[in-house]
Amino acid sequence: MKTWVPSDSVGDVLSDLPGVECAVYNGTSPMPDGVEDVEVWIPPLAALPDVPGTLARMRSLRLVQTVTAGVEQYRPHIPEGAVLCNARGVHDAGTAEWAVGAMIAVLREFPGFVDAQRRGEWTYHHTGVLADSRVLIVGHGSIGAALERRLEPFEVDVVRVARSARDGVHALAELPALLPEADVVVLLVPATAATAGMVDAAFLARMKDGAVLVNAARGGIVDTGALLAELKTGRLRAALDVTEPEPLPEGHPLWSAPGVLITPHVAGSTPASGRRVLRYLRAQLGRYAAGEELINVISDSY
Repeated sequence: MKTWVPSDSVGDVLSDLPGVECAVYNGTSPMPDGVEDVEVWIPPLAALPDVPGTLARMRSLRLVQTVTAGVEQYRPHIPEGAVLCNARGVHDAGTAEWAVGAMIAVLREFPGFVDAQRRGEWTYHHTGVLADSRVLIVGHGSIGAALERRLEPFEVDVVRVARSARDGVHALAELPALLPEADVVVLLVPATAATAGMVDAAFLARMKDGAVLVNAARGGIVDTGALLAELKTGRLRAALDVTEPEPLPEGHPLWSAPGVLITPHVAGSTPASGRRVLRYLRAQLGRYAAGEELINVISDSY
């Protein structure tokens, strides 16, 4: 079973599976020989330059197993007869932890105090607080559930939103009525045709004055121009781990916009995620080698 893996560490954890032959392809190193014989492909975390072209050459492909929850780069190009699976769950802890830290940092004005520290200024004043606030989680999947568990000690009211309604969870269609009451809006939805540009000027206008937008999903979900307009007025604040465009180029107005905290897509980039992805890949490829049912199979747009 010819398998392309993104690193030596992944190859090592799969090495004792019967019949598995691993070759490392991380997107920057030369492509290994035998692309037409690859049966299982585990792409690297970083985006590859030519996913459609690579997949088109994999004539023996049966499984694409990503190390990310997002699969938008691969979903439209999976060849007939191949299965696509994501790594749902492995980045939950890191991403949820980042979201909690980011909302606290913005509400308690940590970036401003860091700037004052560098200037040697004692800028005492009251700040916002997470306690007693309402946190709207837009995209209440496994990461949303992990975030909610971490918010429990902070004495907040959590409102859950997902693609469709279920017990205790609102549907996306209910957002217009929910946004005006939220102090923090956390974006965790997948990147699909339905969510592209979802956070537009109308969405942002419904958010209450002083609210914080936290984006740990994908940059394209937010209309950057509309967000910039709100940030410049000071009416809204934001914490962004993802941006549109990404990477955010030097000189882009988001860098200098007031009230925004930006991190370079690092929410899930933690040792915990690294350990969990290796355990997950070992278990998933073990299922595949044994002919057992796979988990995290993508059967729809996500």
